Amino acid sequence: MLLYSHIIILFMQELISKLSIRVNSHIYLKDPETSDLGKRIVDGGIDLIDEIGFEAFTFRKLGQHIKSPEASIYRYFESKHKLLLYLMSWYWGWMEYRMVLGLTNIKSPQERLNIAITMLTEQVSQDSNFSHIDEVKLNRIVISESSKSYLTKDVDHENKEGVFSGYKSLVARVSDIVEEINPNYKYRHMLVSTVIEGAHHQRYFVEHLPKLTDVVKGEDAIVTFSLQIMINAVQGNE
Repeated sequence: MLLYSHIIILFMQELISKLSIRVNSHIYLKDPETSDLGKRIVDGGIDLIDEIGFEAFTFRKLGQHIKSPEASIYRYFESKHKLLLYLMSWYWGWMEYRMVLGLTNIKSPQERLNIAITMLTEQVSQDSNFSHIDEVKLNRIVISESSKSYLTKDVDHENKEGVFSGYKSLVARVSDIVEEINPNYKYRHMLVSTVIEGAHHQRYFVEHLPKLTDVVKGEDAIVTFSLQIMINAVQGNE
């Protein structure tokens, strides 16, 4: 039995080590996962956007940062907006991958919902399975810059191309759990996306506008608050 369990663990570790997060092909010109330069562009883009912000970020600065010609970056992404879309899509795909693993074999829908909301609103830690991505820095970019990926004039066209499918898939997955708990609750997707975006705003407020939020000693108030909103909304409408 112990030998069988050990074999299963080794199999899962090998499977995870070969895992890649799929990103919609309309976002890039050449898949950055297919080359060392592509991975350096993504890694360097995360570093630089986290450091100077998306407004100040340019491919010229990125080229200098990763010591590669600016033209080489344009072989992968046609604009910095597309690079931002790539980072957002990768992040939501990664979050869904984590959620699938975290909810495996959890039978209670209430427990699965609690785990899912905690994952979506807690502080992110580094994932060693993806060595070329700094998930902590990427999380900060999602918190401060993600709205710039869809609050654009091209959002409808990009939506038709499936650019935001990763985020929508994640919201749908959690919404399905809400439906298990309370099939009569009508605002599932609205509730889930509001909790996610609200948690991002609160993380930003903690760092930059603390008078707009509450910091409670000894707890992650953002996770606790998010769980309260979710539970009160779902159970209060049963």
